Parts: sequence; structure tokens; C-alpha cells
Amino acid sequence: MTPLKDIQKEQHCFHCGDVVVKANYEVDGHDFCCLGCKSVYQVLNQHKLTHYYKYNTHPGISVRKDKSQYFYLADESIANSLLDYKDDHIAVVTFYVPTIHCSSCIWLLEKLHKLHRGITNTRADFLRKEVRITFCHDIIKLKQLVELLTEIGYAPIITLKDTSSKRKKKDSNRLVRKIAVAGFCFGNSMMISFPEYFGLGTFERNYAQLFGVVNLLFTLPIMLYSGQDYFVSSIKSIRQGRLNLDIPLTLGIIVLFLRSVWEILTGSGAGFSDTLCGLLFFLLIGRWVQQKTYHHLSFERDYRSYFPVAVTKIDAGEEKTVALSALQVGDRILIRNNEIIPADAILLKGAACIDFSFVTGESNPVDKILGEIIYAGGKQTEQAIELEVVKPVSQSYLTSLWNDQKNKKGQVSFQSFSNKISRYFTPILLLIAFISLFFWFYIGEPRRAWSAFTAVLIIGCPCALALSSPFTLSAVLSVFDRNGLFMKDTLAIEKMAGIDTLVFDKTGTISTLHQEELPFKGSLPATEASMVFSVCRNSNHPLSRKIVQSLQGTCEMLPISSYAEIPGKGIRAIIKNKEVLIGSYSFVVGTDEQFYKGPGTYVRIGGHVRGVFSMEQKWRDGLESLIKALSSSYELHLLSGDVDRDSSALSSIFPQRDYLNFNQLPADKLHYISGLQQNGKKVAMIGDGLNDAGALKCADLGLAVSDDVNNFSPACDAIMSGTSFSKFCRFLGFSKKAMHIIYCSFAISLLYNIVGMYFATQGNLSPLLAAILMPLSTITIISFTSLTTRLYARKYTL
Repeated sequence: MTPLKDIQKEQHCFHCGDVVVKANYEVDGHDFCCLGCKSVYQVLNQHKLTHYYKYNTHPGISVRKDKSQYFYLADESIANSLLDYKDDHIAVVTFYVPTIHCSSCIWLLEKLHKLHRGITNTRADFLRKEVRITFCHDIIKLKQLVELLTEIGYAPIITLKDTSSKRKKKDSNRLVRKIAVAGFCFGNSMMISFPEYFGLGTFERNYAQLFGVVNLLFTLPIMLYSGQDYFVSSIKSIRQGRLNLDIPLTLGIIVLFLRSVWEILTGSGAGFSDTLCGLLFFLLIGRWVQQKTYHHLSFERDYRSYFPVAVTKIDAGEEKTVALSALQVGDRILIRNNEIIPADAILLKGAACIDFSFVTGESNPVDKILGEIIYAGGKQTEQAIELEVVKPVSQSYLTSLWNDQKNKKGQVSFQSFSNKISRYFTPILLLIAFISLFFWFYIGEPRRAWSAFTAVLIIGCPCALALSSPFTLSAVLSVFDRNGLFMKDTLAIEKMAGIDTLVFDKTGTISTLHQEELPFKGSLPATEASMVFSVCRNSNHPLSRKIVQSLQGTCEMLPISSYAEIPGKGIRAIIKNKEVLIGSYSFVVGTDEQFYKGPGTYVRIGGHVRGVFSMEQKWRDGLESLIKALSSSYELHLLSGDVDRDSSALSSIFPQRDYLNFNQLPADKLHYISGLQQNGKKVAMIGDGLNDAGALKCADLGLAVSDDVNNFSPACDAIMSGTSFSKFCRFLGFSKKAMHIIYCSFAISLLYNIVGMYFATQGNLSPLLAAILMPLSTITIISFTSLTTRLYARKYTL
């Protein structure tokens, strides 16, 4: 006997919201449409994850899907080809999951570690609909992981080829087809409506109803195909218990369609078929313009601009520095201590001890053997190694790793702006639309009532308002990229615009070495010179690289049995059972011995101080004029690990001597910046990215200056080429202008909405005209932000 409750009302699945049509699976008083949804609920309940259902109503995805389709993932070679990273225990994989649609999805996916002990970390990207999972492959295999995702309703789309660009192309082609269908229907609908536009003759009046029915037929492809995305988006939004920006548009489309059906079938009017077709046609054109603009900016970011860092390439035994973009598969590269590995590569020479915390979040270094693959993003922690590149450099992959570093508070992306304003804007818009409808009905003008209602829903969409910020900041990113400043993301630009205090490092930041050869004061026999050469070759520090350059050709490489770099102090190594110390005076000489104390890098071998490489540093070109320009708008500080021998020279450049600090260890720099922040300062730290990673991370904006070295640091927010250092003041000014552009575009968008809403509520704005104005407003904002960004870039000569 069928239960009475099944007859009385339609039941919906507690998990996914689908109608329960057959067997009634019930648990804890909740109904489920299938055994799969019931199982997901039981799993979540077992692991105390039922808060998933509190974020949205029926947030789950129906799980009626066959998991046997993933049998091919049992093949280890296929599984490995899909991984971003793999070692003896940990693996990382990124999946495209099209069913990610709400906050509950993000919440559940980032709690996967509670569903299986083999999963250690999960990061979900709502905009890209991607999930990046770190897991222990000796506990859970990739096939089991995919089956788990499928079981809870988040089946990934897997292909053995690169799907990112293909997916974008497929989505773009799909939108173009919808525009083509809408354009075809719009053109034919207008042609059939010409008699109505110019006044009906006797012949046309006799066939008016037939023309109306034909017109109505042209709206069916519009409703069933071209406008499909708006309906799906609105239904999902309502199921989640929120109102998104598509709901007013969907409501306007439905009203126009129903009015057309009523008027044509009853013979009371010609309907609005042409208006409806035109509405969807122009809406889709606006969406296409947005998509193309985003794709262009993404392409510029991922493929045309590279981190301004360099890699040491070994060609026929000769070491030379090449840009990251010039690295090819098969190239042999040298990776020194603390350098990031830029691409997947095979270990050819040296003892590799790799820190993969940038990739996996696990900070324990992993030892690698010769012939083993080392994945991009790892950092060598000991002496230099040689690798052969086996996979092209992926700019987008490195950028995604960089953006995954969640080390600062309050980082909220501008991308969620539209969702934020939709919470308030959509209800207000619906309220205005219904007030207009009831007002004109009360006045006794039903036709104007429906016209006002529909026009308000269409004209009031704040798409242009929501686009102002991401378009402007993305355009600014492109300008910075072309000028040697690579920002982590758009949020870094906003942080740059709010900075009021600048803290500079000295060596490698405001100063560079200009000597071709470094004179050595002391005694250094050939064997010991080879020791120094061998030790310094493993370091990425600019002083070490200068020593190597000075000794090149006169020394041989010696095997090193132990190697360690002490940030802010120097290098300790063991060669031929002798301890080699290279670094600062206090680190190498100490306080017990009396020795020449001057600018340079000191050397101690086997317990005896051998001497010092005298180094004369020069200030970067344009430093004095740059500091003078910055001092009028910013509070300037200097933190240096060197002794204060340059204090008098720097006092004439920096405006306040009290803000010049020397003998600063990395920990001292971090505490200094924390103190400034506690006093309410917005601090930018500008360093070389080598000995000041902690300070870069602590600062509101961390900026690493690069001079043909691989000093890319996950701790920083931006990397600036040393050749662009003189442009720093212009970069800061341009970031402030970018925020002004955003405010102006906000004002333009609001003005458009207010004026448009005024005429719409009067019933003087036809729905078709509103539909034309909507994409025009989007194009206006894109054009305004692009034009003003270019003008300001030209003004700042960027």
C-alpha cells in the first residue's frame, strides 16, 4: 500500500532536491531519491559533516552514476600521467568538477580529509570549478579517490589530454551557437513583424494571427536553447535559498513569453516575440564580450608574460643565464640552494633534498636519487643539483601554486563581488519591479504595467557594476607584467594602492655589485680557492654568484660532503674534511680574532681566517631621484644585514636617519615590520627574496627584486625585475589610479542604473530597448576601464 504522505504531497530528496518518484529511502526522518543520496547522507552523518546541509537547501548533487567507468585508473602509468606531483608517499592531483555550484560544495570538498584518512588537504576553486587534492597514494589510490568524489556527487571530468584550453574553447563555441540561434530568430521575427511596425493593411490584418503564431514559434528555440543558461542558473539559485543576478532577467524573459502567448492566442495583440528574441540576442552578446575579455586577460597572464626570474642553463659545459620563458624540454639546468624548480625535470647530478611545501603543504624535505623525476615547485635545500627538463614550464601552474599560499589574513577576492551585491541588489530590484507593476495596474494601464515590470527587471541588472573591479585590475596586471613587475593576483594591486610605509633591504635591492673581478685581501692558495669556488657555486646569493664569476676558469669543482646556508650570516660546508665558512665578519671571524674589518665577504678554512673578498657596491641607477619622489608620499625605512659603513652615504639619500637600521638579522626584520603594523602602518617590504622571506610574508605587501637569478619566493606578493627598479614610484602611482578608475566605473554604472530605472518605472522604456542598453553598458564599462587604464599607463610611461 502506498503511504499516505506520498499521495498528499510531492517529496524532494533531502540531499539533492530531486523529486522522489519510486522507492522511498528514509533516514532520520529525511527522504532520499536513491540509494546513492541516502549513502552520502549516512557517510556525512557518520563523520559529523551534516553542517553541509545548513549552508544551502538541498545542496547535493544526484549520485546516480556508474563508478565502474573509472576502471582504467587502475593502470599506474595512466594514473601517474594525471598527477601534478608524486613522491614515495604524497601525490597531488587537480580535477575539473563541473558540479561545483555553491558554498556547500566548497565546504564539503575542503572536508574530504574527514571522509578518508588518506586525503591530507583539499583546495576548491569555485570560479574554475576545480579541486586540487593532496593525498597519500599508499593509503588511497587515484581510482579510489575518483570513486569517492563520484560517490558524494562530485564526479570529475577526466581526460588524458590537457582539458583547460579545450574546455574554454568548447564553452566559447557553445555560446557562439546560442548567439547564432538567437540572431536567426531575432532577424526572422523582426521581418515578420514589419507589417506591425508600419501599420497593418487589409491583407496583413487577415493574416495577423498567423504571423503571430509563426513569431511565437521563433521564440521556442530562444526559450529552450539560447536562454537555457539563465533558467538553469536561476533554478539552482532558488534551490540554494538565495537570489542571484540571473533571477530578474529570467523573470523578465518568462513574463515576455507568457504575454506573447496570451496576446497572440487570444487575438488581443501582436505579442512581444521580436522583443524576446532581441532581448536574448543582446544579452548573449554582452556575455560573449565578457568571456572574450576575460579570456584575453587570462591568455596574457598565463602565456605571454613570465615571472621576471632567470634560470641557469648548462650548455656544452658552460653555464649561462636564460629567461624562464626560454626554457625548453631537454635543457640541462643548474638549481642552487633555495631555488625553486621551474618545471618537471629528471635529476642528473648532485644530492637532491627537495622541500615540496610549496606544492603539498608538507615541509619535510624529500631525498631524491639520480634518474628520479622532480616536480615543478619543489625547492632545493642543500647543495646545487643538475636536472634535465622533461616538461615545458607552465606559467599558469606556477601562478596557481603561488595563489594557493594562504598565509595572510583578510584576503577576499574581488571575484565574489557580484555575489555580494546580489544579496541586496536583487531583492531591491524585484521590489521596485513589483511596485511598478502594481502601481500601473492600480492606475488602470495594464499594458504599461507589464512593460514597466519587464523593463525594470532587464535594465536593473548590475552586471556592469560587478565587472568594474576585475576588468580594471586585470588590465593593470597586464601593464605591470609588460614592465617587469609580476603581481601575484589582483588583490595585491589593491594592497599596493593602500600602502603608506616602504621598507627597503639594502644588498641586492637598492644596491648592486659593479665589479667584474673581486680582489682578495689575504692568502688563498689554488686548492683553497677551488674550495671557495665549489662552495659558492651552490649558493644563489648575489655575493656568492659574484665570487664564482670572479674565480671562474681558474678553479676546479671539488666534492662537498656537507652544505648549509644560514640566512643573514653565510655558508658552512665541509670539503676534504675541512670546514669552510664564507659570509659576514661576525659569522666568519667572530670576536676573538683581530682582522681587517671592511666591506666584503670573509673566508675561513680549517679554522683559519684566510681573508676577505673586497666588494664595492653601487646604488641602483636612479635611486636618489626615486627616494626623493617617494619621500613626499611615503614613510621610508631601511633594514640592512650589513654593518653601518654606508650610513653616511644613505643619510644623504633617505630623508630620516632614524629610520636607517643596520646589522639586522632576518628575525629582526620581521619584528621591525610587525612593530610598524602594530602602529597602524600599511607596510610594503622590498627585498631580494633570499634572506628576508619572513619579512616579505609578514608585510602587507611583499615585493622581491630579481637580477637574473631564480629568487622566486612563495612568501612574496610580487616580483620586480631589477631593471624596472627605477619605475617603482610609477608602479605605486599607477596602482592608486587603478582604484580611482574602479570608483569612477562604479559611479558610471550606478548612474546608468538610476537613470535607466527612472525611465523603466515610468513605462517609457520598452523591454527591447532595455535589452539593447544592458550589453551596451557592459561594453561601455569595459571600454572605459581599458581606455583609462591605457591613458594612465601612458601617463606613467608604463
